[in-house]
Amino acid sequence: MFMGEYQHTIDDKGRLIMPSKFREELGEKFVVTKGLDNCLFVYPMTEWKILEEKLRSLPFTKADARAFARFFFSGAIECELDKQGRILLTANLRDHAKLLKDVYIIGVSSRLEIWSKEVWEEYNRKTQETYEELAEKMVDFDLGL
Repeated sequence: MFMGEYQHTIDDKGRLIMPSKFREELGEKFVVTKGLDNCLFVYPMTEWKILEEKLRSLPFTKADARAFARFFFSGAIECELDKQGRILLTANLRDHAKLLKDVYIIGVSSRLEIWSKEVWEEYNRKTQETYEELAEKMVDFDLGL
């Protein structure tokens, strides 16, 4: 399971060091794609295959299903870590997530998310203001918190 929040930087060639804590769980190959909320999603291959099957089962006759699948799969790239633990993010992925230099890599259970520092801090600030309201709306069981 992925969890935690780490700050890193993207170099001039578009390479990003993945936190060492996440490398083993990511495996040799993994997928990076356009995520929601202006971030990138990073999936280990096992999780990617599960998600791929779910998306394949969507009815292709529905315009929304086709549009989402096109967006999600067209932005996807298969990645491997280099010897320094870096990945190369394509320009279209960096553009989608507004990634320039400083980024956050956060663990979200079965995936990682890569956020622009500015976008993450703004999103985090807004969400923190409504965190308790979100918990009331979304969670119908006692988390023991």
